[in-house]
Formats: sequence, C-alpha cells, structure tokens
Amino acid sequence: MKDYVPPPEAPLRAPAQVMRLSRMGSMFPTRLSFLRTLMRFLAAEKAQVSRLVWAMCARGYGHAVYSISFGGHTYALVAVSTELAPQDRTDRVIAEAWDSSYVLYDGVPDADEVARICATAPLQEAARFTERDLVLSRANKSVRLFQHVVERLRAGQQPDRRMVDEIGYLMRTTAVYGNGKFGIADRACIDTRPGLQGPFMAEMLTVWLIRQFTHDLVEHVGQGRLDRDLKRHLGIGNSTGLGMAPFLVTHPVLLNNWMLARETALARVRALRHLEPERATRLIALAGRAGRHLAEWRVPDAAHQARIDRLRADWAAFAAAMTAEALAKDGALARLVQASAAQSEDLQELLVALMLEPFPELVNGLADCMADPVGPLPDPLADTGQLREEIARSFDWALVPDYADDAQCKQFWYVSAAKQEPRLGNRFADSGAELESPLDIARRIKALFLDLPEWSEAVPAFLERYPDHLLAVQRVALTTRYPYAEIRDNLIGAGCRPIDMLRCKLAFFGASKFDPKSDRWTRITLCQGAPLADELDRRADDWWLPVFDA
Repeated sequence: MKDYVPPPEAPLRAPAQVMRLSRMGSMFPTRLSFLRTLMRFLAAEKAQVSRLVWAMCARGYGHAVYSISFGGHTYALVAVSTELAPQDRTDRVIAEAWDSSYVLYDGVPDADEVARICATAPLQEAARFTERDLVLSRANKSVRLFQHVVERLRAGQQPDRRMVDEIGYLMRTTAVYGNGKFGIADRACIDTRPGLQGPFMAEMLTVWLIRQFTHDLVEHVGQGRLDRDLKRHLGIGNSTGLGMAPFLVTHPVLLNNWMLARETALARVRALRHLEPERATRLIALAGRAGRHLAEWRVPDAAHQARIDRLRADWAAFAAAMTAEALAKDGALARLVQASAAQSEDLQELLVALMLEPFPELVNGLADCMADPVGPLPDPLADTGQLREEIARSFDWALVPDYADDAQCKQFWYVSAAKQEPRLGNRFADSGAELESPLDIARRIKALFLDLPEWSEAVPAFLERYPDHLLAVQRVALTTRYPYAEIRDNLIGAGCRPIDMLRCKLAFFGASKFDPKSDRWTRITLCQGAPLADELDRRADDWWLPVFDA
C-alpha cells in the first residue's frame, strides 16, 4: 500500500483574525456543517424513513411515529400535535404550551412507550424522561403559511411560491434539547454510535425528521400533495436566543475543533495551484446560486436588510470576476481570498463557504475531527514566566480594555432561576450581578496578568496564593494546544453582541436566512433545500444556500 500523502495546505488564517465576534457573526453554512455531514452519512448508509404510526384527526391533532435505521441502530421520532389557543402561542422560553412536541427515541417504542411519550412530551420541562429518550423538542406553526398551504391544497392548488420562499417553514422549533437534560439520555450513551459521533448529530436528525412530519401534517390537513420542489424548500424554522451563546465559551475545545476544521479546509483549497475546468464551472455556478440566495433572503429588520442588500451588491461585483479565464490561472483560488481582504467580513466569509463546496475530497473527512471525545488536554505550563509569555502571545487583546470603565464591564451573564437558561444583565441597572457566570474571560485574564510576580515560580505555588485565578490559568493553558478555543473579544463590554455567537454556532448547524429580532435572539431556517426522506440517494450533498431553481 502506498504511503499516505497529506493534501497540501496554505498557512491557516490566524486566530487573531478568525476569532473575533464580528467575523463569527458573518459566518455561513458550509459542507462541514452538521446537517450536511448527517445527510451524507444517511445517504451512504442507504437509510430509509418509515412512518409506523399515523393517528391524526382531520384537524391534525394526535400523534405519529417515524423510524430510521443506520449504523446498526434504529431510532424513532414520536411527534405529538396538540391544539394551541392563540393567546398561548409564543416562541419565548417562558411558554408552557406548543403546537407540537417531539421525542427522538432509542429503538422503536411499543404502545406503552408511545403512550408515555404522548403524555409527557407536551409538558417539556415540566416532565421527566428516560435514557431511551435521546432528544426532546417542541415547535410552533407558522400560522400564516400553514393555513395558506392547507387552504390551497384543499382547493386543489399549490401554495404561492413567493410566500413559501418568504417564510420558508411550516413550523419552527423553540428548543431542541439533548445531552441529559430533564432525564433524557446523556451524550455518552450514544457518542460512539456510527452517525452520531459528531457534534449535535442526534439533534440534527431530530430536526430533519420533524421537517418530514410537518410536510405530512400539512398534506393530511389539506387533503392534497405538495409539489416536490415546494416541499423541498420548506425547511424547519428555529427561534434561538441567549441560551445558545455561552456554549461556545464553556466548550472551548469544541469551538477550537470546529474552527480548526473549517480553517484547515480553507487552507487546503487555497493551496491548490491549478483548478480543473469542471471545478471552475462548478465554482462559478455556485457563486451565481449564492447571489440568488441573497436575493431571496429578506428580513423585516431594516438595519439587517440593509446589510444583506450591501452584501448582495458587493457579491454581484465580486463574483463577476470569477470567470473561467481568471480561474484557469495558477493560484486563482489564493488570489480570490487575497482580493476579498478589501471587502466586508460578510463577503469574506461567504467566499470561504463557497470555496469549500467543489472539493469534497479535501473537506468532507475533516468532519470527523470536529467532536471532542476525550475532553481538554492542556499543555502544562512550566512556570509563571511561561504563563506571562502565553498571555502576551495569545491574550494581548484581553489586556487592552480597562475593566474598571463602566463601558467595558456593563454586561453580566447569569442563569435565570425560573428556566435555568443563560441571560444577560446590565450591571448598573439590573440586580443579580453577584450571581454572575464566569464568562468574563478577558477580564479574568488581565487580572491574572497583573497579579503575576516579576520572578518565575511554579504555577501551583502561585495558585496557592491566588486561587481565584485558576479558571484564567486553565484558559491560558488550553490555548497553547487549542489556538481557536477563545473568542477574542470582551464578552461583558457594552459592545458585545450575543447575536454574533449565535450566528457562528447556528452556521455550524447548517442554518441559513438569519432573521435577527434583536442583538440577543434570531430566527433561522434549517434543512431548507435538504433532501426529502426519499431523496437521500441523489440530493444528499447539493443543497448549499438553496434557491428555488437550483
């Protein structure tokens, strides 16, 4: 057997460039996004979805059970649809009732288990679950579109394409819980199973199956069949708030692995000296698709729509230079990246996502490196002298702000007592700052730096005198091995926008069409353009930034 020859790589973009909130808030889904990885795996496994139970009344209330087998295991989605009074309809975490609720089940549930789930799933946090329950979720209808589709189908017509494109989903989830919450299975129960080893694979499987249920439900109530292209364009919406943001801070190794995989993929593509004509043709076609996707991306918020409009115009001009002649020259891809440096971060990150698409053989395998199966393995620090050097090298950005300045410490993170969800308060206007969560990494690093002695001593001896610096020392030690583990911004400053953290994480999920409602929560679309249950064999991996006519 021939020795393995690794693909060439250009230098990685520096963490100081990549790990800034503004850039993280400009990210787009890529072929490394978790939904894309899942679809490829299901296609390779020739997985098939079966609808085992459909116990729905004419109005669409009741329950359904779907099953899918892959990797030597069978999983089932139990979907429960209930009537929801208009006054109870809210996407806020304080909600206590939803249009539908779901459990991803380990195996195929018998009648008793289905009855248990039908009784408990609608209660969500108010109930308790078992280790056979892998994921817990709930969703609300997009009432306007759902009713429109029902009325059109009953009239023997298809829904309005523009309305389908404008909204993009029949239901939106308001939570997709995994990892042991409320008694469901801990990740350790499934993290070695084929197909579920990667981050959030069970949750992504749940979302994809929920999408199938929403299609079946609207066709059942509407007594008709949706055209396939319209159905494919109907994804799953999602409302996501602050609860997701701290994850990137409290899971630094995962963040590093996600970013490192993406940056390595880009480095491999940039290193290509020659681009085959068919790859160039593909790149040009996908650049055109991206432009059409931007044209279809419309949001109510005027400021964000203006940002989309600017990107659309800038992308049209930039993509016009991606001609077959230009791409035929040696080093064309590296020059594209270089040329994008003069453009906005939005355009730069869209280009990164585009450039990964035509090269599955260079990119796809990196998805296997995005989990964290063993936990953090920091390099030991020899002494406080090395600690000082590492702070100066990797945390110089944290030493700049004056954290005694009100603007640099205005916000504080905490966990709400009522819902046990992360929240963000104003230190000078809200109570509860004494319960602050330790997400103030930058402030802690500077406090550590200022307390370091002028001489070198063993780190344990230093920590005996300053035990409050343990977390900061741990973060510095982690960064020596995991260079992309730290968000290089002050997360308690007045300028911190949690929406940037949300977009970063959601882009890794595979989300598109971000629709910010404030700087603290957003709506998104998942699975739009993704293969339907019977299309895994032919559409598993060609739905990046989907458009109607792709």
